Amino acid sequence: MEWNGISQYGEEETLCILHQGQGTPVVYGTPHTEWGETTSGKVLTDGCVLGVARTHPRNTHIKPHPQANSGSASVMAASISYGASQKTRPNQQCTLTHEYPEYVKMIEVGPRDGLQNEKEMVPTRVKIQLINMLSETGLPVIEATSFVSSKWVPQMADHTEVLQAIHRSSHARYPVLTPNMHGFQDAVAAGATEVAVFGSASETFSQKNINCSIDDSMLKFEEVICTAKQQQIPVRGYVSCALGCPYEGPIEPTKVAEVVKRLYELGCYEVSLGDTIGVGTPGSMAKMLHYVMEEVPSSALAVHCHDTYGQALANILTALQMGICAVDSSVAGLGGCPYAQGASGNVSTEDVLYMLHGMGIKTGVDLSKVIEAGDFICKALNRKTNSKVAQARSKSS
Repeated sequence: MEWNGISQYGEEETLCILHQGQGTPVVYGTPHTEWGETTSGKVLTDGCVLGVARTHPRNTHIKPHPQANSGSASVMAASISYGASQKTRPNQQCTLTHEYPEYVKMIEVGPRDGLQNEKEMVPTRVKIQLINMLSETGLPVIEATSFVSSKWVPQMADHTEVLQAIHRSSHARYPVLTPNMHGFQDAVAAGATEVAVFGSASETFSQKNINCSIDDSMLKFEEVICTAKQQQIPVRGYVSCALGCPYEGPIEPTKVAEVVKRLYELGCYEVSLGDTIGVGTPGSMAKMLHYVMEEVPSSALAVHCHDTYGQALANILTALQMGICAVDSSVAGLGGCPYAQGASGNVSTEDVLYMLHGMGIKTGVDLSKVIEAGDFICKALNRKTNSKVAQARSKSS
């Protein structure tokens, strides 16, 4: 297992690489590294050597910590990179597990999150066919549509027709987004058997996105969740801006943890942590998860990464190392972020599957069939896929 953390400050950077082999943690720094009690933290905890390099001129060479030895079962990082605009904080500890999960649950969000911001109206028949094709891939969860006001999201105005026309697979679930009681009632009337609520860790984003404060949103969700419980309908939660907000910038992990805890205690069986504008890095992901997992078990968490800065797969890998076993993704990488210019949107299902399968992690999903579904929707939208895997397969065929 390997952990890399880099924090950039102009012409200097701090480098820390932790590697754990057969019970032997090894810590590396650069030739300029000063080991011991550095500016970033201590190097010895629970019998496991920690290494944090003092800020130094950029250098590609590394050297081992002189005291690297056998240690405990986990590696604790005393200093983590949070990106170029944030300073490294001392003694923030994040535990990385020995092994990756044997199985990862894939949650496909393309038909809803991927299509909802399309400027041109996508024909209902195309949405239905996309979901039907995805149902044949083995995906266990396919978010079908959103029961929101057509005034705010006109692309989802055909939600009832879509939900009632799709061919439901016995192995898949088809949750729909329901932001309030009105949406919930319409969804149930249309045949929904699972719903989702959408909150935020950013007060400003909550006001601009769902027109209410975080506290008020929780009151709305409580009504939906309580009613859903009475009807034995599972509820999933979303928390946007978990790693950054387009209005407030970086979000304190404690705020994220608080919102996640509230949703979980209200009754959400799972809460998806969204990097809404794709600014997260493995360091900020690890830090945020550390705080969240102090309040909610990892089995009740999922990650929802956007690939704006090309960090989505790395962030997912970090989440897996920390015990997360559920990943949101979008076929063909559908779903651009309206808050970040040039954003490439959701991480593509194809790319996540390729990575997981290459690591020997089971998903139960047929990658080739997902690529076919992605090709279908891209042709329907007259655009190229955002999936690197699909692009590579297309060139090689």
